[in-house]
Amino acid sequence: MPTLLVVHHSPTPSVAALTEAVLGGATDDAVEGVEVVVRPALEARADDVLAADGILLGTPANFGYMSGALKHFFDTVFLGVGGALSDDGSAGSASGGRKPYGLYVHGRYDTAGAVRSVQSIVGALPWRQAAPVLEVLGEVGEAEREQAHELGGTLAALLVPVS
Repeated sequence: MPTLLVVHHSPTPSVAALTEAVLGGATDDAVEGVEVVVRPALEARADDVLAADGILLGTPANFGYMSGALKHFFDTVFLGVGGALSDDGSAGSASGGRKPYGLYVHGRYDTAGAVRSVQSIVGALPWRQAAPVLEVLGEVGEAEREQAHELGGTLAALLVPVS
């Protein structure tokens, strides 16, 4: 059975609400045949990523960057999951299989730096962006929950086995 790994850092009610909605979409009855594995960013390991067929990442925007917990996740798993480094030690361009991934980010005033920081690291992993980034500013209302639900459902549906 294909597996969707959800790696998140949800320290605030706003990010927690988005994570809950993402999980609701990923486990919706309309999506069959996909296992959803949820890991807080500080607990996710390379083995979790290697066992997954798709990845969904969630983070708050903290001071123009992804959360420290999500950065720790990347620092911990990067080389073990096929991350590529250039000769100068910067992120290179990954080759090999391309697992689909999605991203949701919540910020009070800005999410651009957090999105950019995640995408710069993911660009050096054997992953491919499979859905537009969900960027939410301010309060999380019903519309934002619906968008998060759709993001979770989209990533899970991409993994449904074709019969």
